[in-house]
Amino acid sequence: MAKVAFLGLGVMGFPMAGHLAAKGHDVVVYNRTFSKAEAWTKKHKGIAKRTPKEAAEGREIVFCCVGNDDDVRSVVMGDHGAFAGMSQGSILFDNTTASADIARELHAEGKKKGIDFIDAPVSGGQAGAENGQLTVMCGGEPAPFERAKPVADAYAKAITLIGPPGSGQITKMMNQMCIAGIVQGLAEALNLGQRSGLDLDKVFSAISKGAAQSWQMENRWKAMVEGKFEFGFAVDWMRKDLGISLAEGKRAKAQMPLVALVDQFYARVQERGGGRWDTCSLIQPLQKP
Repeated sequence: MAKVAFLGLGVMGFPMAGHLAAKGHDVVVYNRTFSKAEAWTKKHKGIAKRTPKEAAEGREIVFCCVGNDDDVRSVVMGDHGAFAGMSQGSILFDNTTASADIARELHAEGKKKGIDFIDAPVSGGQAGAENGQLTVMCGGEPAPFERAKPVADAYAKAITLIGPPGSGQITKMMNQMCIAGIVQGLAEALNLGQRSGLDLDKVFSAISKGAAQSWQMENRWKAMVEGKFEFGFAVDWMRKDLGISLAEGKRAKAQMPLVALVDQFYARVQERGGGRWDTCSLIQPLQKP
């Protein structure tokens, strides 16, 4: 069993850290709001610390799952950051969905200190985190990846090393781009079916068995038809992810006309007060123009 820390106990990090504890790992947790860390220790076996540095001291692997690039820097860098408490040979395994630039930056900073860094964003949402069924896309070096993988398996169904630092983040961008396009197509199709008066149960019984089948279709079409969006992966988070994707596309000179368009549609959902709605709420502006 490994000595690990987990930084960030949001809707994803809280259950992810719980799975590590359930597998018997020695877990220390940190959260910006300390009461959340205390609440975690009441539910799971582990210790809460008040700074990332304190949480990281003596840990073999430090997991991190926070909001964005700035949040990652705030818990990793500086006098009270994780790097300040980590020992040579330890690993920072960052599950945050962030930019490839921050991944490369922290990999380089870690190297100066003898610390390995793996960018490891996840897919599967809150349900995947709670059920220990996340997909993890990694960028980094093979040796530290192989050391960290058996521990991270506690909350994942699949963990893949894609390539060098930043590769995990770019893969996550591609994942979100695919989702955005599928959900928009699904929203437009459903809207057509509703306006045409079709029995959508029969429609989806038919088309979900063919080439149109997707995870989004299977898991979101009912919510879209019923207009029930108060759950799931928030529009605010998707817009953050698409913004990262568009910035990386600009750097790589990769055209993304569909992503840019769907991002505008998500902006319309936000304007309607749907920032915390699930991403399948793309249908709402079509249902209620």
